Amino acid sequence: MLSTNKKIYFASDFHLGIPNYEKSLVREKLIVKWLDEIKRDAQEIFLMGDLFDFWFEYKHTAPKGFVRLLGKIAELTDSGIPITIFTGNHDMWMFDYLPKELGITIYREPITRVFNDKKFLLGHGDGLGPGDNGYKFIKKVFSNPFCQWLFTQLHPNFAINMANYWSRKSRLSNAPIDEKFLGEENEWLVVHSKETLKKEHFDYFIFGHRHLPLDIKLNESSRYINLGEWINYNSYAVFDGTLLELKKYK
Repeated sequence: MLSTNKKIYFASDFHLGIPNYEKSLVREKLIVKWLDEIKRDAQEIFLMGDLFDFWFEYKHTAPKGFVRLLGKIAELTDSGIPITIFTGNHDMWMFDYLPKELGITIYREPITRVFNDKKFLLGHGDGLGPGDNGYKFIKKVFSNPFCQWLFTQLHPNFAINMANYWSRKSRLSNAPIDEKFLGEENEWLVVHSKETLKKEHFDYFIFGHRHLPLDIKLNESSRYINLGEWINYNSYAVFDGTLLELKKYK
């Protein structure tokens, strides 16, 4: 149950690290400014995947940078605001460092939450719905503990540079699809949400991954929300206990 005048916030796909250090830093400062503003009425915050364009934790090493965002998250959790982070397809290699240092909770699969009698299905969204079989196979490889161990045998300077290269290449190849609405029958997360509704009711399906802000009415009582991203849209969703809105931060 939400406390009086409190809200739940949702955002996704910051992709910090691209296209270069300078532009990523500008975006990071904007995200931190947004977090600093919403702390006044945030009861809980969900950051739903691909915060970083690439993230991999070695046992004693984590990627450099992003100190403003990490510091702000630590400040908010220290103040008593719970923050949940979902791993995305670009930062699925989060392990114990961020929960230990920042006090956040990490999820790797969609979860169900209920706020004020409204039922939410929350997740990053990668690998859900029909199609995209190539990525689904790659995700199994990337999430395999043995394959992850093999990656740790590479020196971080080489491994992270290589991973950043492929991450940027993947974004460029997917950009034409990310920029346009494909129609409900071709939007895999919409299809997934409709199939899920045949088995279980949810008032809201909230995902990231798609990079396009979307608010689609699935039936008389259910909506699909895609959070978009913070490269072009600076979009997020907020639930005040009664109404859920998709907004853009300016």
